[in-house]
Amino acid sequence: MVMNTRRDFLKTAGGVAAAMATIGAPLTAVRAAEAGEAGELTEHTLEPLPYAYDALEPVIDAKTMELHHGRHHQGYVNGLNAAEAALAKARAEGDFALVEYWSKKAAFNGGGHFLHSMFWRIMAPPGNGGGGEPDGALAERIERDFGSFPQFKAHFGAASKAVEGSGWGLLHYRPTDGRLIVLQAENQHKLTSWDSFPIMGIDVWEHAYYLNYNNDRGAYVDAWWDVVNWERVAFHFSIGEALRQQ
Repeated sequence: MVMNTRRDFLKTAGGVAAAMATIGAPLTAVRAAEAGEAGELTEHTLEPLPYAYDALEPVIDAKTMELHHGRHHQGYVNGLNAAEAALAKARAEGDFALVEYWSKKAAFNGGGHFLHSMFWRIMAPPGNGGGGEPDGALAERIERDFGSFPQFKAHFGAASKAVEGSGWGLLHYRPTDGRLIVLQAENQHKLTSWDSFPIMGIDVWEHAYYLNYNNDRGAYVDAWWDVVNWERVAFHFSIGEALRQQ
């Protein structure tokens, strides 16, 4: 697909935004800004996990899931709401002295909220929706773009293990040419690609695995394949394919 016009660009950009909303954090209740005529704000909330805390054992233990979801993810939701409220207050008062600080906070916490919302959904209990290999159109595209599923798995695993510091290993769909690409994210927002969107990702912050694997990120990444929900990843892939046809 070649975008030759502004209309083509806007159609794709709008579609990517819709895809991101479906894949990651859902849009939640809108509330009025508390500080004057600053526009409306979204009240971001934490959704419950789609399974029990212990459902992903032995790959991810119940205590890690409880802390990861209930404390870390909740912290990103709180941080995003606080950042957006502070930016609304700045608009209302015309005081942008801290706009750089709050913009960074919004990017960091917004990235955390989106990626974690996706993360929970693309996992399922081992042997009960989690693990195995993809099939159908997703499997064919992986073979086309990476040579084979084992080569994709090796590429994705290596990228995830090699993230500098804390961050994510991500599989993105690129609507401009329909390709799947492997990317890294440092923290939750750095190294972001603007012409693609994630359809699968693994959290490689230590809080995602430390209780079970200590500092052995590689063992965690290797074990994680047993909980990948390929059906959900295929659904995300289908969103990209539909967008490409617009």
